[in-house]
Amino acid sequence: MIGADRLQPKQTAAMAVLAGLLEARTGQRIAANRTWRIETALKPVLRARGLETLDDLVAELLKDQTGSISDAVIDALLNQETSFFRDAGVLEAVGVAVDAIGAAAPGRRPRIWSAACSVGQEPLSLAMLFAERTLNHGGLEPEILATDVSEAAILRARAGRYSQFEIQRGLPVRRMITWFDAVGAEWVAKPDLVRRVTYRRHNLVGESPPPGPFDLILCRNILLYLSPMVRQQVFEQLLRAIRPDGLLVLGAGETVIGQSDLFVPSMRAKGFYEPAPTASKRARAAG
Repeated sequence: MIGADRLQPKQTAAMAVLAGLLEARTGQRIAANRTWRIETALKPVLRARGLETLDDLVAELLKDQTGSISDAVIDALLNQETSFFRDAGVLEAVGVAVDAIGAAAPGRRPRIWSAACSVGQEPLSLAMLFAERTLNHGGLEPEILATDVSEAAILRARAGRYSQFEIQRGLPVRRMITWFDAVGAEWVAKPDLVRRVTYRRHNLVGESPPPGPFDLILCRNILLYLSPMVRQQVFEQLLRAIRPDGLLVLGAGETVIGQSDLFVPSMRAKGFYEPAPTASKRARAAG
């Protein structure tokens, strides 16, 4: 018991260093009551590098010249919880909104940015949705750009390979068979689906947004992990990337109300947000 008590301060200090690394690199915070997740998430990193404790890992981080250890730590600590057609009603509303955009600007291909896309389920869900809508109703399929801070997540998304557990979360059998092939124990997205999404690594915190403008930006379930100050910085980046008449989609537990005056609830699309008129003018003048 005495030995455990002596180890506890070192373990807490190591957790603070690792949580600080995550926040410095991505803006994401680990709540004090969830620090237990640090050790759980990093066990594979410890095993892969032959280390026993988080203190050992921090010591290796201090000697890391290539950045490979810090990248592995960040990838392990990021919350990549997602699923196909997550909040399906929201994605259906996205489809309706894009139809309206296409009707208002015929001949112009709408552009969508799926920010913080994790390992690709959201953008692939959008790609399936719009391919099916185009087949049934015609029109132009939107251009879909998907980004994530994790290079490992982007590599997985580009490969389009998912476990049986992942593929069953949100996908009915019809879509599974139409858009994926069973390869051993995995399901692999067909080339016709993969080509509909462009992936790139991008950090919402501290990096300029991808070249816009975008008609619609999905930035779901990431802002709640950020401090108010960092959240405001992200809203500023999103404003720079979106069209003046574009739409912003946040997660179910996220809002701009009380968080930023750069966006306001949309009167055109219930549950979505649009640039505030004055903020949009400022962004265009600055750009």
